[in-house]
Amino acid sequence: MSNVLRNFDSWKHFLGDRVDAAKNAGISEEAISRLAYEIGEFLDNKVEPQNDEQRVLKELWDAGNESERKTIAGLMVKLADRS
Repeated sequence: MSNVLRNFDSWKHFLGDRVDAAKNAGISEEAISRLAYEIGEFLDNKVEPQNDEQRVLKELWDAGNESERKTIAGLMVKLADRS
């Protein structure tokens, strides 16, 4: 997983694969976004950003309130789904 975290394009592809798998398993978009929010909280508290893109996301995450963080999580799901 550490190699995935170092390169933002690899990270988007990794997330995109997981979003596709979740959709294929019948998990709703809303549930995927909720899970993305929980993962974002975990990453914010436990994982140091590995590249500039992740640092920007962390700064945005830290600046946002809960609603804004949920929006960021939903946007990351959409971005990953397009990758």
